[in-house]
Amino acid sequence: MKSYRKELWFNTKNRVEFINITDEVQKAVDESGVKEGLCLVNAMHITASVFINDDERGLHEDYKRWLEELAPHEPISRYKHNLTGEDNGDAHLKRQVMGREVVVAITNGKLDFGPWEQIFYGEFDGQRRKRVLIKIIGE
Repeated sequence: MKSYRKELWFNTKNRVEFINITDEVQKAVDESGVKEGLCLVNAMHITASVFINDDERGLHEDYKRWLEELAPHEPISRYKHNLTGEDNGDAHLKRQVMGREVVVAITNGKLDFGPWEQIFYGEFDGQRRKRVLIKIIGE
């Protein structure tokens, strides 16, 4: 069985952003040489997420609004976590809702998606350097 590891690095311009990383993940699959297997993609930071959904701008705006309604950034005093001197208590909760990772099957060397599925990096406390791990196993 083959095993391949790659990191993607991000430094977003905004506090909250969604970035389509599907092409970069497929490139890692190509580099791995795995034709049949599994691809794990996970955020390596507790205020970021990796998720699968449609690459549709309206949906992404809906996500941002919905997440802000669930866990508003301000007032930062509402979160006990922020008593540590940070201001990202909301980002931890948003990550919990959106998830840490995805696993996608690899079939004939390609990510095996359903209709419209794409992989996204979700950032909830951005404007600093963070990474995503891609781990591929298979034959």
